[in-house]
Amino acid sequence: MTTYAGIDLGTSGVKIVLADACDAILAEASAPLAVARPQPGWSEQHPDTWWKATCAAFDRLAADHPDLMARMAGIGLSGQMLGAVLVGSDDRPTRSCILWNDQRATAECAELLRHAPDIGTRSAGSPDPGMTAPKLLWLARHDRQALERAEVLMLPKDYLRLCLTGERATEPSDAAGTLLMDCRTLQWDEELATAAGWSTERLPRIVSSHAQAGRLRPELAARWGMPGSVPVAAGAGDNMACAIGVGAATPGDGVVTIGTSGVLCAVDGRFHPAPEVAVLTNPHAAPGTWLSLGVVMSATQSLEWLAGICRMEVPDLADAAEAMARKRGITDAPVMRPSLTGIRTPDNRPDAAAALAGITATTDAAALAYAVMEGVAFQFLDCHKAQKSAGVPLERLMAVGGGSRNRFWIGLIATLLDMPISLPEGSANAAAAGAARLGSVACGDFRPDEALPRKPALRATIAPEAPLGPALKQRHARFRALPM
Repeated sequence: MTTYAGIDLGTSGVKIVLADACDAILAEASAPLAVARPQPGWSEQHPDTWWKATCAAFDRLAADHPDLMARMAGIGLSGQMLGAVLVGSDDRPTRSCILWNDQRATAECAELLRHAPDIGTRSAGSPDPGMTAPKLLWLARHDRQALERAEVLMLPKDYLRLCLTGERATEPSDAAGTLLMDCRTLQWDEELATAAGWSTERLPRIVSSHAQAGRLRPELAARWGMPGSVPVAAGAGDNMACAIGVGAATPGDGVVTIGTSGVLCAVDGRFHPAPEVAVLTNPHAAPGTWLSLGVVMSATQSLEWLAGICRMEVPDLADAAEAMARKRGITDAPVMRPSLTGIRTPDNRPDAAAALAGITATTDAAALAYAVMEGVAFQFLDCHKAQKSAGVPLERLMAVGGGSRNRFWIGLIATLLDMPISLPEGSANAAAAGAARLGSVACGDFRPDEALPRKPALRATIAPEAPLGPALKQRHARFRALPM
């Protein structure tokens, strides 16, 4: 039995799964990561912590499952997107990585638009502080020494692959988020790079997501008990890998991800940029397709924030919200926009704070939790409307991520989008499983058209709740009226 490894570099941890040729997860291991917040609105991690976590997870798998590691045929990667990893001539980071949810480069977004007014229709979308190019302009002003010591700009998962293989490379799904790549040609764009104060000579080569982008270093293969010279795929950004993990590779397929952030992903057969409503449009990991991304900046993060204040466990708080809604109804619940880290789709307001209205003397933790969950669902509705206005197809929808464990939350989204949402088996490992699929193609065991569109078994399908529709529609109007 052949084994494939999928590495998923998230914001809160690294997860590695070992899968077989039928996508069954045979083993998994993870290691946590912490986020540094040196100032309000800032968010950083040092790349060394990613590599240490990856090694810790692989060490555990090697100790617990040596038989599976001995049959390793290919490795793929998935990773948090948009982070700026500056790498020197010695292949070492010159500073900590500024992450996808960092808000410091707001002024630089306006500067980038002045230099390249059409950037939103050429790259993944309009400039946002979370994207990579504005961070380069910010670093030029505030940490020029680290910038000048850098020989190449990389992305988080690509730095892990550099550690694994010694090779510098990236692929289109992730590279698009730098705003330095032309999404039509899938090549670095010198004009866009110049607008960001960078050069295409200081960017890694671009290969297909499923292509081999190096082989595992011999000393690592020996350490983990793998065969020599294991191919490592280029991989994909986490949203694209997550979509591949549940077989969303055909136009009309969609995935709603409810994780730290939330994303409504829709597979498109054409490049439909929509910068005016802050939709991101990246090349997908499936050849010949794009992935339209409507982004909710704070999803489970918002519920975790409230759980901390209420000193409750997140699942208990979510269950209390459902019980309240079923017993007392939603008419008198507060209305909240839980934008703890700003708004991307459709308003592009990284500076916007969360807003809450309608608190009374009877408002309790359950009512607040309902308002948070509903507010996240409302943001997914706004994403869907923005994508629909751009001509992006969405015919079938699956849900993944930690928040997808709560069927009531999925039901709210299904009702608002007026579309059933399926829950695939193994959704908690979708990104890592998608990375493993890419690894299985990179090593030559499967063709892309065989491995990437495979759909998993479904454990449930959540239908819209028609009786809730009118009340939710009225409350959505109140939600949109909240101040930003």
